[in-house]
Amino acid sequence: MKMSVIEGTVEAKNARIAVIAARFNSFVVENLVDGALDTLKRIGQVAEANITLVRVPGAYELPMIASQLAQTKQYDAIIALGAVIRGQTPHFDYVAGECGQGLARVMSTYHIPVGFGVLTTDTIEQAVERAGCKAGNKGSEVALSTLEMINIVRQIDIKELV
Repeated sequence: MKMSVIEGTVEAKNARIAVIAARFNSFVVENLVDGALDTLKRIGQVAEANITLVRVPGAYELPMIASQLAQTKQYDAIIALGAVIRGQTPHFDYVAGECGQGLARVMSTYHIPVGFGVLTTDTIEQAVERAGCKAGNKGSEVALSTLEMINIVRQIDIKELV
């Protein structure tokens, strides 16, 4: 008997995707949004009409809106984009931790891929590098992994029906 292998591709023409972007640290996040949208449309070939962009105040608010979007069952995946940059207080730890845990909870509760495109960096320079400079664009990278997850989930759903 041959081993069964499930792997995702990045083309997802009919996918419906919600992109949630935090406005806080927008000088970084907007580059993540641009990278994610370009990847979804150009590489994933997702129709612009199938993409919804939601803006929220900051990274802390991402999980709540992701949860609401997931509950609608209108989307095949959600991409959360933000930037939490360490400062002089422990605020960074609370925001980054709650954001990550909240988004993971949405994914496991609603069985929908949630791309984690929230930068958690020590410095502004590190954030800028990860948003399109030296270290690539993490918005684009998370869009690619989200597209792949959509196709993996679809394959598993199809296998269950057979």
